[in-house]
Amino acid sequence: MSVHLERQIDKLKKQILSLGALAEEAVRGAIRAVETRDPALAKQVIDGDNAIDQAEIDVEEDCLHTLALYQPVAFDLRFVVAVLKINNDLERIADLAVNIAEQAAFLAREKPIDFSHFDISTMARLVQSMLKRSLDSLVNIDPELALAVHEDDNGVDDMHRGMYRLVEEGVRANPEQTEQYIHILNVSRQLERIGDHCVNIAGDVVYMARGDITRHGGKQPPAGA
Repeated sequence: MSVHLERQIDKLKKQILSLGALAEEAVRGAIRAVETRDPALAKQVIDGDNAIDQAEIDVEEDCLHTLALYQPVAFDLRFVVAVLKINNDLERIADLAVNIAEQAAFLAREKPIDFSHFDISTMARLVQSMLKRSLDSLVNIDPELALAVHEDDNGVDDMHRGMYRLVEEGVRANPEQTEQYIHILNVSRQLERIGDHCVNIAGDVVYMARGDITRHGGKQPPAGA
């Protein structure tokens, strides 16, 4: 690898990790806004989305510049391609965080409901852990850690499926609060989708490290390979 390409790869790594930190903060703030009924925090998450969108554009432009100018091969090429895809997933995660913040802003204006039995907090913590570990796997180019993120997605999916029954029970017991329950279900849906994007990021790390494509039932590399 040339010195110039090495510097460009290092720059891309710093950029994508910076975007990852912004996405993590957006998710954290949105979840906190739901839990604390804090409309000011929800607005802060919503207002911060423009900066994330611009960061996503900057990363994409630098990836395309790297491909055109340096024509990387082997691992370096996989790295740039993976960063391009992870870049998009992180921007979508931030968009989903904005959606959660919008639900939080609505819930903060309405009569409070007891949604402790929905276990949104547990689901949110698992999704946040998936996001953190997917980014950690990127930092360390750790395919084993990335594969562990795939496994946790089943738990998130199960919790989201269970949310439908809980919301239905809540609506039957308190029909006057149907809209609030629907917004809680929407929060669950956004969290489930964030989990899916974390799986995408983890899959791209496996591709970057090993050249294996794991999505759509693709080849799963053996442990320790």
